[in-house]
Amino acid sequence: MIVTFLGTGTSTGVPVVGCACRVCTSEDARNKRLRQSVKIESQGKVFLIDTTPDLRLQLLSYPVPRLDFILFTHSHSDHLMGLDDIRPFNFRQHEAIHGFANGPTAKAIRRAFSYIWSDTQAGGGKPQLELHEVEGKFTHQGIDIVPIPVRHGEWTILGYRIGPFAYITDTNGIPAASMKLLEGVDTLALDGLRPSPPHPTHFTISEAIDVARRIGARETWLIHLTHDIDHATFERSLPAGVHLAYDGLTLKFDER
Repeated sequence: MIVTFLGTGTSTGVPVVGCACRVCTSEDARNKRLRQSVKIESQGKVFLIDTTPDLRLQLLSYPVPRLDFILFTHSHSDHLMGLDDIRPFNFRQHEAIHGFANGPTAKAIRRAFSYIWSDTQAGGGKPQLELHEVEGKFTHQGIDIVPIPVRHGEWTILGYRIGPFAYITDTNGIPAASMKLLEGVDTLALDGLRPSPPHPTHFTISEAIDVARRIGARETWLIHLTHDIDHATFERSLPAGVHLAYDGLTLKFDER
């Protein structure tokens, strides 16, 4: 299994429009962060977690031959609004792409992209998405997928576990039942928005480190990073086994 981080930034991305801070003007490529998503290649299939507004640029930089399905974490625009850019895969594959989300997220997708399921605009000008609502563990195209419910402020959204890898973005709390679903995970991607101050819907870096210790993964990669984080500076300050993710980071796992 191969995991590629297509974007590791928060909702504004980095650099932030109009900002001239040290990170936004940095020449370190690891400080250039598109909106948060990953692509995963496993058992001959390719799938995404989320469709950010930067999806077209991401898939031009890290191309894939086909897209088999999408896992949606939630419906905030920085995780959803690139959905229209799946159309080239529809054109080439001559089929709808399957998407998976919890009930509230699926409802929001149907509302935001209502034209997908409308009888108007007939033809190839809109994405073809077959949307499925999920709760517990499921298997799609031979891949076992475990949704991980987490808190995002007052929302419950989904992280996902695929074999040894778990991905949890946009959270400020992981319930006990979800912690059990993470037992034995080898590599974790976890929201770590900024050093301070505390945020009502995201972990700070120190909060993320505390949660990472409790989960006990061999490696934790912090994601959804703001322009408050200079990669080189903060990477040196992190404890063993905890790292900052960056756009283009690739992780490989044995699928046996």
